[in-house]
Amino acid sequence: MEYEIMIKSLEETNNLASKLANLLKAQDTITLEGDLGAGKTTFTKVLAKGLGINRTVNSPTFTIMKQYEGRVTLNHLDVYRLADSDEDLGWDEIFYGDSVTVVEWAHLIEDYLPEERLKIEISRINENERKIRLIPIGKRYEELCEELLK
Repeated sequence: MEYEIMIKSLEETNNLASKLANLLKAQDTITLEGDLGAGKTTFTKVLAKGLGINRTVNSPTFTIMKQYEGRVTLNHLDVYRLADSDEDLGWDEIFYGDSVTVVEWAHLIEDYLPEERLKIEISRINENERKIRLIPIGKRYEELCEELLK
């Protein structure tokens, strides 16, 4: 099952990301897809705040991964620069450690992703509006989406 949400403001995006953060636990993986400027990093910033992270969160485009300490450690990956690469960054430690992992441009490392995860697609409608598709892959994420959308 997939869920589609129309977001009309930054405040609504913040509410969704904050609520999601409260439901996350270690070894959860969130993948974010969307064009440049769709709001992937903005979504991650709010998610991080909801995980109790007080540091400034920005896109790890050039470093591939940044790690932030909070109630749960957050691994924030932007794998855009890994297109056509077979580089193993220690995927098992990243995805199956004591962290929540958010991956921007995740389709570029599809073969390395955990079988179960929450795929989020963000489409920019205009300056403030976004269409967000939640695609839970696996029972854990189906239950998470049901709780998120109550």
